[in-house]
Amino acid sequence: MEIPKISDKEYDERKQRAAALTADAGYDVLLVNSTEADYANVRYFSDYWPIFEIAGVAISPAGKACTLIGLESENYAKDRSRIQNIHMLIEYRESADPQYPGSKPSSFKKAFESIGVFNPKRIGIGGYLVTTAPVLDGLRKEFPGAEIIRADDIMVKMRSIKSEAEILCQKKAFEISEIAIQAVLDKIQPGMTELQVCGIVQQAIYMNGAEYEGMPQYVLSGPNSRHAISRPTHRTIKKGDLVQLNLSALVSGYSSGVGVPVCMGKMTPKMYDLVNFGLEVHNATIEKLKAGIVAGDVAKWHYNYFVENGRADNFLYGPCHGLGMIEVEPPWMETSSEYLLEENMTFQVDSFFYSDDFGLRWENGGRITSDGFELFSGKFRHIIELEG
Repeated sequence: MEIPKISDKEYDERKQRAAALTADAGYDVLLVNSTEADYANVRYFSDYWPIFEIAGVAISPAGKACTLIGLESENYAKDRSRIQNIHMLIEYRESADPQYPGSKPSSFKKAFESIGVFNPKRIGIGGYLVTTAPVLDGLRKEFPGAEIIRADDIMVKMRSIKSEAEILCQKKAFEISEIAIQAVLDKIQPGMTELQVCGIVQQAIYMNGAEYEGMPQYVLSGPNSRHAISRPTHRTIKKGDLVQLNLSALVSGYSSGVGVPVCMGKMTPKMYDLVNFGLEVHNATIEKLKAGIVAGDVAKWHYNYFVENGRADNFLYGPCHGLGMIEVEPPWMETSSEYLLEENMTFQVDSFFYSDDFGLRWENGGRITSDGFELFSGKFRHIIELEG
């Protein structure tokens, strides 16, 4: 089984680009942080993916870097990280809050000095929303005179435009997700629980090359299908239920998500009406995407489409969000978005609709091209009623 990966050369190029952006911003060091759930920034530079603990990567304006981990992961990090300058810090410990008596952890001072950064005055933080209080407290204690600045714009700039290697990883992830959808369609039956259906999904993704799920698998039935974000439960799927499927796979750190509504039997007229409208909006949104378009203009058109068709009550958000190492990542397309769509930006066209008693999602990913949108998925863009 051939699985696409990111090369050592590309990892090194990322560090050098980040170093240049760090220097341009006037930071003495860039520190990106990640959790087990939102691992993207650290894995983007190091391929290291924390478990239980959090992790960081520090990069100097000269392009030197180090990996920061908790005190339990030294051997794992040595075997996994593409950055072999590794420091164990108590600030990166797991949330159970062990104190590790007798241990001799490193420090931010030692870690930064190992990459040529002495007494930093301006510290840029990437992954600001997942940077924990102990990390910030540790930085302030060791560098009391330093200014700590949110630097997520550097990471958005770097991660928004995908390389060919990244796109190959994404395409493989979507291929696996569509295999999983077909596996579900072949086996799902009334009487199964949502979580039992997830078992079908998990077998399919791991058997076909995924390293993990890109997000919790959405198998949301009946009233649970109204949830925009959710987790599957022990609810029994019933005949006549509309099931919101949104299935994902992770390949070499890159995520997918393929969403399709499936009815366990014939749809009621009300169901068919909203499901079909959703598919119409979904396909029309895909046709709107191409390089040079203002992202906010797509979002404004999308919302107005609901209003003009008397569907404002069925609208929650949309139409697209960034896609890459995390299934939902910046940039979002919102009515306030002023950025231009550029070639090789990748997005999920995420079309969620809900009513009082059911909901649905059509979702497919792809990349912006000079004249349109190249879909990574789309095999299941049709009405699905399972009669059996």
